[in-house]
Parts: sequence; C-alpha cells; structure tokens
Amino acid sequence: MAGSAGEALAHGVAEGDKAFIQNNPGVNIIPYIYLGAKHMVTGYDHLLFLFGVIFFLYRLKDVGKYVTLFAIGHSTTLLAGVMFNIHANAYLVDAIIGLSVVYKALDNLGAFPTLIGVQPNQKAAVLIFGFFHGFGLATKLQDLVVSRDGLFTNLVSFNVGVEMGQFMALSLILILMTAWRRSASFGRSVVIANGALMCAGIVLTGYQLAGFFTEQTL
Repeated sequence: MAGSAGEALAHGVAEGDKAFIQNNPGVNIIPYIYLGAKHMVTGYDHLLFLFGVIFFLYRLKDVGKYVTLFAIGHSTTLLAGVMFNIHANAYLVDAIIGLSVVYKALDNLGAFPTLIGVQPNQKAAVLIFGFFHGFGLATKLQDLVVSRDGLFTNLVSFNVGVEMGQFMALSLILILMTAWRRSASFGRSVVIANGALMCAGIVLTGYQLAGFFTEQTL
C-alpha cells in the first residue's frame, strides 16, 4: 500500500483520481475532461517547460505556433501510448521531461551555439519534447485504466481537458509575463530566471532518476 501511494505521488496521480478511474468503467466524458485539466494545471513540469517556451515570444501569433506544436506532440503520444498499450518506465519518461526544462532554459540563454556550435531548431525541439510530455501523461493513465470500455472517448475527453488546462495556465502565465516584461527588472532578470528554470529542471530530472534507481533495487 505504501509503495503504491509513493508511486502515485511520484507521478502526480492523486489517489482519489485513481479510485475514480478504476471504479467507473465505461464512458465518462465530463470527469475525464476534469481530470485532464487538473493534470495539466497541477503539472509543474509541463508548466515550467511552457514558461520556458514562451519566455521570449512577444507576439500571440508566435505563442500560438509553438503551443500548437506542443499540443500536437503531447496529444499524439497520449492517445497512441494508451490506445496501443505502449509501455515505458514512467520515471525515465519524467526524467526526460525534466531535461526538456533544462534544455529550454539553456536555449533561452543562447548556450547551444557555444556548447555544441549549432542552434537546434526550436520548433522541432518543442514538438519532440511534446511527444515525451504526452507519453508521460500516457504512462500515468496506463496503470490506472482497468477497462477498455469507452477508452477512446475517455482519452479524447482527457486530452480535451489537458488542452483546456493548458489554455488556462498559459493565459495566466502570459498575463504575468506581459506585466513583467514592461518592468525595468525584466532585462536584468533574464539570466537569473532561466538559471532558476534550469535548476528546477535538474532537480526534477534527479528526483525521477532517483526514483528509477530505487525502483530497480526493490
């Protein structure tokens, strides 16, 4: 019991959500929309990555392009991962998600031309990391879904909820970012903010890798 609770905590799955999914087979559109929105709004790893993605995007048109790429990525692997029962270790997937935060912080600091002599394609990177973020959501649901009755409808509903949660969280981030950019402190805080973002990603990655190696020793 303690082990399963720890695993649920480590991967951001509330026990109440787990109980609901396992005790309510069949189509549950509204509850799954709620669960999807909740997972995105409380998914600090996803939000940190999005914060990094939009950090230097000033036009809503550009924000829309990058967020759409991210949505395409995570929607694809969320649906495919669960529908086709594609398994991967959740700790390792979440560690890669943590690394996506580190990557975006380094990208914002312009570190890659210096470190590797080339600037990675930013749009391609957001799409690729979107695949991993979606697969992270898939690994959470795979261990919870006990019935395939109504599975596709529920998954689509969950994904709609994820997009709704993403829109709400992103709207708040954009409002705060816009106000921050208009202040004199923004230019002075770029390095500090992205340094903090990188540290957060390193901590997330380390936490998940520690969970993985602990799991291997049990």
